[in-house]
Amino acid sequence: MGSAIDPSDEPHGLGAIYVGDVVHKRARPKRHALRYRVFSMLVDLDRLEALDEKLRVFSLNRLNLVSLVTGDFGPRDGSSIAAFIRRKAEAAGAGPIARIRMLAYPRLLGFAFNPITVYYCDDADGVTKFLAYEVSNTFGEHHFYSAAVSGEAPEIHHEAKKAFFVSPFNTLEGNYRFSVRPPDQEVFLGIALSTQEGGILTAYFAGERRPLTDATLLKLLFAYPFMTAKVVVGIHWEALLLWLKGMPLTLKLRRHLKRGHQA
Repeated sequence: MGSAIDPSDEPHGLGAIYVGDVVHKRARPKRHALRYRVFSMLVDLDRLEALDEKLRVFSLNRLNLVSLVTGDFGPRDGSSIAAFIRRKAEAAGAGPIARIRMLAYPRLLGFAFNPITVYYCDDADGVTKFLAYEVSNTFGEHHFYSAAVSGEAPEIHHEAKKAFFVSPFNTLEGNYRFSVRPPDQEVFLGIALSTQEGGILTAYFAGERRPLTDATLLKLLFAYPFMTAKVVVGIHWEALLLWLKGMPLTLKLRRHLKRGHQA
């Protein structure tokens, strides 16, 4: 349920931290599963400068123990992420957007990789009216999926046709089903990939809210000092395990399709 935006209320103010598990379960053609403990930052894109002023161990566009670099997201040229997402919401007919919250891994000690960044676009009553997902792969490529949201429900569901290579073991065949519970005391993002032959994999992040303070960030830095680097290492390690299980690679198909688009 939505609520009026109150800047003094932490989930609707400068931001929050969500600590939880990322879980992947592959059903076919080879069964495989993984679970990692991570934390994500939720930030109000219109109040990043205020967050920069509030915290000592966090910086915006500067090196610090924890940081966000605007060039890592959205247009990826250092310009306004909020304006970029608002244009997408407007193009989708989502109506006036009062607040955009971004859920992402921050840079830790200057490094981050975000397989998926989520943008929750809310109206003046705090109701999510538009969702955007910025998906990245380890080849340095990025793609946006998005959906306008009608009505008001505790969990949002929508689908999108797969249009971007992420795993080196999957083709572009299939559809994603997104299941989203916007950030409150908890946050949930679930994605299921399936084809006409059935489900291929499911992935989700379920996290619990912590206050976005210097003390919280320092505590999490000690608990997960190399978390963002481990994300990349983990992706390649799990890919190796799948390859050892006999999973066929789709890299040749990916290169062929890329050459076809460039021709």
